[in-house]
Order: sequence, then C-alpha cells, then structure tokens
Amino acid sequence: MVKVNGNYGKLPGSYLFAEIAKRTAEYTKANPDKKLIKLGIGDVTQPLCPAVIEAMHKAVDDMSDKKTFMGYGPYEGYAFLREAIVKHDYAPFGAPITADEIFISDGAKSDCGNIGDIFDIDNVVAVCDPVYPVYVDANAMSGRAGEWDGRRWTNIVYLPCNEANGFIPELPVRTPDIIYLCFPNNPTGAVATRGQLKLWVDYALRHDSVILYDAAYREYITEPDVPRSIYEIEGATECAIEFCSFSKTAGFTGTRCGYTTIPRELKRCGESLNEMWLRRQSTKFNGTAYVVQRGAEAVYSEQGIAQTRETINFYMNNAKVIRQGLKDAGLTVYGGVNAPYIWAKTPNGVPSWNFFDKLLHEANVVTTPGSGFGAEGEGFIRLTGFGDAATTEEAIERIRKVLQMRSLD
Repeated sequence: MVKVNGNYGKLPGSYLFAEIAKRTAEYTKANPDKKLIKLGIGDVTQPLCPAVIEAMHKAVDDMSDKKTFMGYGPYEGYAFLREAIVKHDYAPFGAPITADEIFISDGAKSDCGNIGDIFDIDNVVAVCDPVYPVYVDANAMSGRAGEWDGRRWTNIVYLPCNEANGFIPELPVRTPDIIYLCFPNNPTGAVATRGQLKLWVDYALRHDSVILYDAAYREYITEPDVPRSIYEIEGATECAIEFCSFSKTAGFTGTRCGYTTIPRELKRCGESLNEMWLRRQSTKFNGTAYVVQRGAEAVYSEQGIAQTRETINFYMNNAKVIRQGLKDAGLTVYGGVNAPYIWAKTPNGVPSWNFFDKLLHEANVVTTPGSGFGAEGEGFIRLTGFGDAATTEEAIERIRKVLQMRSLD
C-alpha cells in the first residue's frame, strides 16, 4: 500500500497567501460591487522593461532558426547570464564570486525550498520570526521541524525580530546547523549593516553552520552601510549560500528567473556543496528557458539598468506614500526605506487577522496579517509598494478614513 509523506499532515492550516486569497475571494463573491485594492501579496504590477522585451523577442527569433535554435541548456545556466551576474551583482561590491559558483533557476522561492535536498534531515534549522513562510514550511515538509505545538515547531530555532531589537535577530543560545537570513527583510523591511552581518558570518564559521541568505530585495537598498550581498563580508564564502531573484527587481514574477550562489570554498563533511547542488539540479531540474535567460541578461544592459531602476523607484515611491500615509494616520510604521515592504503596527493591539478583516471589509484593501509570518508578527500587518501609484494613494486614503472613524467610535 502506498504511504504518503506524513509531515504534510502536520502543517497548520493553509499556506499564508492561499488563506488571504480564500478570504478575499469569499468577500468579492459576497460583494461583487466593491472595488478591492490589493497591497498584500508581493506581486509586481509594472510590465517588463523595453530592453528585456526586446531581448526576449530576439531570443524567440533565435528559436525559429535551425542555426540559432537552443535545446536543453546547461543545468547551471548559460554562461552569458552567469558572467553578467558576476560583473554587475558581485564584482562592483568586492564579492569574490565567479561564474561557476552561480546556478540559474526559475526563482528564489524554488531554490529556498529545494536547498534542503542537500542537507541531512537531522540538521537543526534556525529562522527569523517573523519569517517568509517558505523557509519554515519547506523544512516541515522534509521532517526537520518536529511537531507543531499550536504556535511554533518544536525543532525549529526561532530568532525573534521585534521592536525591541530593531527587527534584527540576535545570536541564539541553541546552536543551529542551518540559519536562514533575509535582508532586506521580508516581511519587516529591516536591513542588516556590515557589522551585524559579520557577527552572523563569524558565528557560522565558529560553529560550522551554513547561512542560507535570501537577497531577493538587494536592488531596493538605498543606505550606504547596507551590504547587497553576504559575500561582501569576509569569510562568507566558507559558510553561506545566497539566493537572488529577478522577480521583484525586474518584474519576472510571471516570467520566472533567479539564481543561487554556492562558493566552491563552501564544504561540509568533506563534500562540496557546490557540486552537490549541481548534482541535485541536474537530476531534478532541466534548466531555465533560453528565452527567459536572454531576458534576464538584458537587465544588465545599459538600457536595462536604467529602465529597471526607474521601475524600482516607482515602487519605492509607492512605499513612501504608504509609510507616510500610515504614520499620518497614527500608526507605528517600519520598513519602506530599503525595501518595498511596510510593516505597520495594528492600533490598540488588535490581532493581525482581525485588522486584516477590518481593512478588507471596511476599506476594501487587502493587506497581509503579520501573524501569518510567525508568532512575533502578531499585532502587525504588511503592505507592499508593488501596486499602481493611483490605487496605492487611494488605498491609503481609504485606510486613513477607517482609522479616523474608529477614533470617533
């Protein structure tokens, strides 16, 4: 008789964004005349930039000609894209990364979830709290998380990120083998300085741990002392794997392209994690489409850099509108400076899902409840700057009116 993976049965409820979609759909069905504005899920709204579209069109033409047709590509990705990444994402910041240490994929989410394939099931995992749910759920599905006690997983080491510590995790008492870090952070929008990251790199080196570093929002960094890559920190090539994405920086959420960097220096138990990941990818993944990789390459062209920066500035202006609007409405607000996310404290300690429902029903604005990111997220909501400019301003005005009415109750 077939047996299923029992770890799935331990998962509490549905995936966060699936639950948001469910509640939103139910409200829309009951109120078809209401115009919803979605500032919850971090999906982009601006189209791919002209340089990317032009490159992809040319790549499609390549596929129509026998002389330039491309079949299966390299499992690690085409050299033209990996070399462009080194030239633009690593070399300018002094990060000692080479093209053979980069693996092109269909996005950071997939790699963050799949990276566990190369690690033993008995490894102890540490995550920030609040945290992007994929880090936790992927390990729960693999059997590393232990049991769900109604609030947290018993085998996960949680690193509280709250107002008291500026949303930057402190070194844990219990030593983890695998440490997930994400800066600029999703959901809080917080960033780590070089000094703060150095503490984690030194810690990982002392304990032979591996840092899984999600840098998907690196292009949104505006402040000077904030590293764009963990490999800017001395020693990181011996203890860190980095995940990056074209989704939020260049609008590839529907096109799918990202990359994972595993330095050749990174070894554990005498094994090269770089070679292990290549073995995993060559077995379970057939590579990202040639047309998509040509589009990603164009992000690094002179025109692509300028056009992508214009789009990022558009989203960050939306974040500024949200941040200032919520502050003016009397909320305590974080983020929105080095990240497109705004982390807002609910008024008077209202539970996150309650405030989510209130904004959905009374303001017709979809947000993300902070408790969905972990216990430390309770009492917060997350909003994103990825909407349209006009609708973002309208959403904040709606929220302001709801909060104003509440103050008159």
